[in-house]
Amino acid sequence: MAEFKVHELEGTYYVDIHLDQETVRAESGALSYMIGDIDMYSYLMPSIGGLVTSLTANEAVYRPTYKGTGIITLESSLGGFHILDLNNDTWILEKGAYWASEDSVSLSYHREKMYTSFWVGEGFIYLQTQVKGSGKVVVTTRGPVQEITLKEGEEIVVSGHHVICRTAEVSLKARRATKNITGVVTSGEKRMRVFTGPGRILLNPTPYWRYFLLAQGGNNSVEPSQFE
Repeated sequence: MAEFKVHELEGTYYVDIHLDQETVRAESGALSYMIGDIDMYSYLMPSIGGLVTSLTANEAVYRPTYKGTGIITLESSLGGFHILDLNNDTWILEKGAYWASEDSVSLSYHREKMYTSFWVGEGFIYLQTQVKGSGKVVVTTRGPVQEITLKEGEEIVVSGHHVICRTAEVSLKARRATKNITGVVTSGEKRMRVFTGPGRILLNPTPYWRYFLLAQGGNNSVEPSQFE
């Protein structure tokens, strides 16, 4: 299996991928440099369906494949990275959360119901990257990761995009912030995201302070994160 390592340097984080005659995928444009006998493959054109889906999901159309022996170093971030270890399960990743994965992990898209999509503020079509199988997946984060396991019927109510990803069994719906209508105005919150178990979710309770300062400055274009 490929080995993924997250490193910290000068207040930034980056990922090294060690290959020994193995194959991995990475987000388009994620490569910083690579050392060794490694070949990179990227199709000239995706299928029409794949192209339309990728553009609709606001995700990368191309996700290059790297094969061989050596070390791949991906671009750094003021945010962070978290390694998911899939064991024949399925996870739904927020927009922009996918960074890299082993070839044994299949990539597709998950579409939320139109009603839910609209009320959580994502328009009428809300597509997210779905990863399935066994192997490692690297996801981007804006801060330290907290994992929460939800029991059957148990809920967590979230304001904004703090949730990075969830297992496919966890459902999403929208809820008004307060029971009374006037409270929606006075509370400062509109629609909340409600995640219902059973299953696991990963979320960011707080951002790294450098990432926070960058976000406050209004220039997030260099960040490989769904929180841009």
